[in-house]
Amino acid sequence: MRAIAFVIALFAAELFAANAPAAAQSWKEYSYPSYSFAVSFPAEPKVETTMYQAADGRSVQAQVYSVTQDNGVFTMTIADLSDGALEESAVMDHAIKTLSQGGEVKLDIPHRISAVYGRQLSIAGADGSHSSVALFYYKKRLYQIEGKALPSGSDATADAIRFQQSLIFTDNSSNRSPAGRVFEVLGRLF
Repeated sequence: MRAIAFVIALFAAELFAANAPAAAQSWKEYSYPSYSFAVSFPAEPKVETTMYQAADGRSVQAQVYSVTQDNGVFTMTIADLSDGALEESAVMDHAIKTLSQGGEVKLDIPHRISAVYGRQLSIAGADGSHSSVALFYYKKRLYQIEGKALPSGSDATADAIRFQQSLIFTDNSSNRSPAGRVFEVLGRLF
């Protein structure tokens, strides 16, 4: 009798595993030590070098890691801003303006991963899409992660948020001095 119950339980477990959503099984963390970050994608990302329009008008080299699926687009962009003298606020404001063209910023709040400070955004697209975004100006680079849920009928918002929240910086460094971190905390309190 126990053997029959065991076989039924084993069969049920196999049946459940075979019918589990593929997206839940396929997310994997990818690490990029040369840029000091890791991020989880739902599939093997396409990697390409492209140009990014910086806040001062010049075009700079950028690495783009992306996965496009039926219901979402997952993109990590690292733009090299080392040749300029741009202030963090200019870099961030320009990125926000560029990302929100044709849409509406629903949320714009401070964000932090370990000791790296940045911004977190939620953007509603005019086409019905929804983007979950985080931006960081770190080591003279713009790190821009965007999970976009497309208006395809199926809800991909959870995957967009999951992607955006998966970013980690792997070098245990900071984009703020200790005094800068104290002032930032005090600024939020007062």
